[in-house]
Amino acid sequence: MASVELYSTAVCPYCVAAKNLLKQKGFEYEEIRIDMDPVRRDEMLSRTGGRRSVPQIFVNGFHVGGFEELVAADRSGKLAEFAAGSKD
Repeated sequence: MASVELYSTAVCPYCVAAKNLLKQKGFEYEEIRIDMDPVRRDEMLSRTGGRRSVPQIFVNGFHVGGFEELVAADRSGKLAEFAAGSKD
């Protein structure tokens, strides 16, 4: 099973859409609420190279990006590759 981390906030329609897509594809994920934990927000900023928008999604440690990048990765087949552990 792939390890999926999703940084989010309480009021974020793209976060909801990303969670729905992940569920639809059969992924379980850890939701990390950066609006409730400043330390985790700083962690997200560090891991993403300073990206402040949410969601920020990681699959098996690979930074997929936000919702639009998640959709693009799904459509191109890259999401399945990331889930399988390939970063190529």
